[in-house]
Amino acid sequence: MAIAKSGSGGFDGNFSPIIYSKQAQIALRRSAVTNAITNNSYFGEIANQGDTVRIQKEPDVTVNPLQRHSPITAERLEDSDFSLTIDQANYFAFKMDDIEEQFANVDFTSLAADRAAYKMADAMDTDVLSYLSGHTTAGAFIATSTGDAQHGTVLTDPSVEGEYLSANHLDATDFGNLTISTTASVGDSIPLAPRLPGATALSATTVSPLTVLARMARKMDQANVESRGRWVVLDPVFIEMLKDEDSRLLNGDFGGAGLQNGLVLNNVHGFRVYVSNALPVKDTAGGASKSGTSAQSDDYGVIVAGQDDAVASAEQINKVENYRDPDSFADIVRGMHLYGRKILRPEALLTARYNTA
Repeated sequence: MAIAKSGSGGFDGNFSPIIYSKQAQIALRRSAVTNAITNNSYFGEIANQGDTVRIQKEPDVTVNPLQRHSPITAERLEDSDFSLTIDQANYFAFKMDDIEEQFANVDFTSLAADRAAYKMADAMDTDVLSYLSGHTTAGAFIATSTGDAQHGTVLTDPSVEGEYLSANHLDATDFGNLTISTTASVGDSIPLAPRLPGATALSATTVSPLTVLARMARKMDQANVESRGRWVVLDPVFIEMLKDEDSRLLNGDFGGAGLQNGLVLNNVHGFRVYVSNALPVKDTAGGASKSGTSAQSDDYGVIVAGQDDAVASAEQINKVENYRDPDSFADIVRGMHLYGRKILRPEALLTARYNTA
């Protein structure tokens, strides 16, 4: 009995049974962003048959100067393609005993199946964000290629790039205002701090969040990446500093989108802004939240920016089924999720390693 009694005698509380609520506690869930930032147009082709789709690349055409009365030469179009392969898979399986189901006060089977479906989608989100950022989930560079590399300079330095361009991995060496830029090594994280109102000059020890996003936008412009459909995925630490730099950026009165399926803001330097906890992070003593302005590569977060056509993703099977357990009085529920992802345009993907200053 919850309420204490004074003295002896009276009821001991056995008359007051424990009542279990029929409302189950639903676990907190993070938003998935994969479908919002990748090209899903091949889903229909690959979902029904086959595990590979060959995607034709746009042919290149040479433009030549024209002079009057001069002959012209027609070039042959060169065709090339690459593969999007369904090569990733996840599953879940659990069983519900008949006796437990009979006396359960809530529908645990439906709750567990719903939770499992979410976790499979979350696993795909984590994997795709890792893949398109060129980093493992632990923050190291991915030095291998999945299928055909789609850029002539990819894999020239396997130590720092797989299907990725090393020049598109931003780090402390890319920002000349930093006093550590000349002594930092490739892969050292950018010390980040908001540039507060009233600042009249660039800091020599930190870079502001908006400066990083502006650099990403500039590099996309220089690579002739389509301006429509650009996006950036940030972690909560970066988002907090972005708010500190200018709270109006994420204020609904100034055009903010509100937090919906990971979308935080519709336009910052031409990017749709998403927030996710599934981004790669190297965390030995604080990850992105580690404070410091010295050159270091021990703790950092990774953010990634791209364009809608930079990466393709497709799901082939997303199935949930149940059957009787042959060895007990129970129902088994299991699910399978097969999917694939492929970098189509590595020049349209950029990452940045950073830590708080």
